[in-house]
Amino acid sequence: MSRWLPWTLIGLFASLPLAAFDLQSDAPIAVSADNARLDDAKGVATYTGDVVVTQNQTQLAADRVVLYRDAEGLKRIEAYGEPARYRQPATAEQAETRARARTIIYAARDSEITFKEQAVIEQGANLFRGEHILYDTAERVVTAEGGQTGDGSPGRVEMIIQPNAPSGTGNQP
Repeated sequence: MSRWLPWTLIGLFASLPLAAFDLQSDAPIAVSADNARLDDAKGVATYTGDVVVTQNQTQLAADRVVLYRDAEGLKRIEAYGEPARYRQPATAEQAETRARARTIIYAARDSEITFKEQAVIEQGANLFRGEHILYDTAERVVTAEGGQTGDGSPGRVEMIIQPNAPSGTGNQP
């Protein structure tokens, strides 16, 4: 039985700029790492050791990152770490977004970002925490699972929303 708890977070995530990397942009995606293995025939590039992926000011940092390409271009980014970290800078409308999880998967064509294991998304003073968070960037819907506790009972999802924020911080729900 699924323990998914759907949340449509109008205030916190309705305008969340968590669109990840813009694969339609002309801005290059830069990757730096200690090691790289490129398998051109399979369209897979694996980077290990202090990996940093950057496009403009959006950044993903992890122990290991795998990029998947096909004839149409980059289609998927998987990041693994203790934890892997994602950061998207503030805009005029929104505070900086920071996220972390042991696994972060960006599936561009599915318009989904998945955060697995000890997942936390913070935007300004707002926070969303769960064991598994799925963000549908097209529909702007967040679905979260709390995981299981030590005694096998369902875990919880935690959300902290600031009821009032100073003008211009982008933290108002």
